[in-house]
Amino acid sequence: QVQLVESGGGLAQAGDSLRLSCAASGLTFSTYVMGWFRQAPGKEREFVAEISRSGGSAYYADSVKGRFTISRDNAKNTVYLQMNSLKPEDTAVYYCAAGRVVFPRATMNGYDYWGQGTQVTVSS
Repeated sequence: QVQLVESGGGLAQAGDSLRLSCAASGLTFSTYVMGWFRQAPGKEREFVAEISRSGGSAYYADSVKGRFTISRDNAKNTVYLQMNSLKPEDTAVYYCAAGRVVFPRATMNGYDYWGQGTQVTVSS
């Protein structure tokens, strides 16, 4: 049974930093591209970042490029999202996902497994 469990969300002020983690189990972690997506109230879920199987390459949405960094530790079956210079428009539920997709993908299509999400709220 595959499980993806996000943690690290919470309340932040504009300009603050948060680090999200996603612990995976029940899958061969290193064979999956890992992605972060987010969904704000009343909006569709959108791509944030994804990282290749080895961790050597990453791809970002323009809205977070230069502020967010995705990384992974295949020994710990964990993917991270370091979020710096947070803005109120970053407020959303953040989801991690695992997929055997061609990297980069940058869409939800092809991602097989999803976490339950963690709330990030950024106040101005």
